[in-house]
Amino acid sequence: MRTIQTYFKLAFADVRSQMQHQASFWMNTVGNLIASGGSFVMIWALFASFGKLGEWSMAEIAVLYGIVNSAYALAEGVGRGFERFNQLVKTGDFDRVLLRPRGTLFQILSSKMEAARVGRLIQAVGALWLGLAAMPQVVGPGQIALILLCIVGGMLLFLGLLMMQAAVCFWTVESIEVFNVLTFGGISAAAYPLDVFRKWLRDFFLYMIPIGFINYLPCAYLFGKALPYPAWTAFLAPVAGALFLALGAVLWQAGVRHYRSCGA
Repeated sequence: MRTIQTYFKLAFADVRSQMQHQASFWMNTVGNLIASGGSFVMIWALFASFGKLGEWSMAEIAVLYGIVNSAYALAEGVGRGFERFNQLVKTGDFDRVLLRPRGTLFQILSSKMEAARVGRLIQAVGALWLGLAAMPQVVGPGQIALILLCIVGGMLLFLGLLMMQAAVCFWTVESIEVFNVLTFGGISAAAYPLDVFRKWLRDFFLYMIPIGFINYLPCAYLFGKALPYPAWTAFLAPVAGALFLALGAVLWQAGVRHYRSCGA
């Protein structure tokens, strides 16, 4: 409990420092909202021309899009320290992290909370709300609870990806672009039902980077689509996210053991 309290004290201290420059904060927030909203506008334009994508309607796609983008916005907001971690390795400042009594993961996670990412979150939640509101059937509390679990699971999954991207810096110093391909490519792919892709790509986003467990399988279950797997797999989003986060933590600890300082 004390660790959680310490995390929020440190994270919100960083948020307060960002709010000292309110003009910059609001410009970044609006910029995030507009930039991320462009992808949803492109999806809307696609459906304005073609109507449906296979068996999926625009409203159903909006729910897919809203879940995965909400999850990423939350992960990016709280995990900003991992995105900037390569600078600590390059400058040798990670040595000071090792000297402090708290764990390295805790320190990096609590070092930066990107408040301006709320713009991306607002846009994603807005798309999700529009999709649910346009559903012909009533969306009940159980369905809402499942969607929230999916967002939490997705947040854990993307945090795991950011953690892996940071951990690789122990060997490469600079983060490698393949992780941006996995992160942003995964978000773009998950905005559409995986059954429209080839089997090898569908399997990749189910078994290698399990984004499909975050929104595709749960939404297919909610909307009565044909599931390629048993129905209980639609409820595995938190499990998939937690396992992927644990994998990121294992890679991180391996990187810390490998670290040999900057030589200064």
